[in-house]
Amino acid sequence: MNNTTIETPIGKLTLVAEHGFLTKILFENETLPHPNMVINDNKDTIVLEKTTLQLQEYFAGKRKQFDIPLNPQGGDFLQRVWAIMVKDIKFGQTTSYSKLAEMAQSPKAARAVGMANNRNPIPIIIPCHRVLGKNGTLVGFRWGMSAKITLLQLEGITL
Repeated sequence: MNNTTIETPIGKLTLVAEHGFLTKILFENETLPHPNMVINDNKDTIVLEKTTLQLQEYFAGKRKQFDIPLNPQGGDFLQRVWAIMVKDIKFGQTTSYSKLAEMAQSPKAARAVGMANNRNPIPIIIPCHRVLGKNGTLVGFRWGMSAKITLLQLEGITL
């Protein structure tokens, strides 16, 4: 495991990589799972550098999609929801929890989709900030509503 911290318009983010994959993005108030465990793995360093660059480009308005090897940890349903968010919910678009549940082939699982968003270990790149409540209402975001609003506005989404 290797990590780095970057400054962004929404606050400090800590990027965590393991075995050549990005595994977590932590917000200022979140702690590393194993804070004393640092293994200097060249593949992790490359992923962290690439992620840092791509996030800087995103916040500068120069990047609309990410090309980072991801390995988020979670069960089958969580993996399915996260994969749909990455593949189908593009920059500048939003969806609802119920629509995302339908896309995950579990139309009655809107609350479970909400939990998948809350447990998303790689926010921004797995774009849970693009998921809204019914009728486009703003609803919770693990990093706070201010961060969610900033990310949506950065993508040109008017609220």
